[in-house]
Amino acid sequence: MATTNQGNTTRNTQSGSTGSLSVLSRQSGSTHHSSVGVGPKFVPALSEDEAIGQARLLKALADPTRLRILSLLSRYEGEVCVFEIVESFTLEQPTISHHLRILRDAGLVDCRKKGLWAYYYVRREALNRARDVISGIVS
Repeated sequence: MATTNQGNTTRNTQSGSTGSLSVLSRQSGSTHHSSVGVGPKFVPALSEDEAIGQARLLKALADPTRLRILSLLSRYEGEVCVFEIVESFTLEQPTISHHLRILRDAGLVDCRKKGLWAYYYVRREALNRARDVISGIVS
């Protein structure tokens, strides 16, 4: 009764049983996906880093208040003072600042400081990127 140890599986060459293989299979998941030398049938078009960046962009757009802020900023082509943005909503200034920070972190808006006030504006290239992300998913 000779046993051969190949990697992590022990095989009894007389009886052909693979006792430890079933234990390893249960630990590492299903065996039907672990074919040696065979790649997956479907591969995502996005890398994980690309997907994280695009998700951040789309999450920033997936809020009604942030969409309204973007709409306001887009309507007035130049820069809009944060004071004027706050006046346009029934939300308090800290809440508006929170939403502006998320939009800024996603690259959708940017600001320029003048004295005590910050003036926000839409970054059109980021909106175009968002459009391209959605078009890429649809097509």
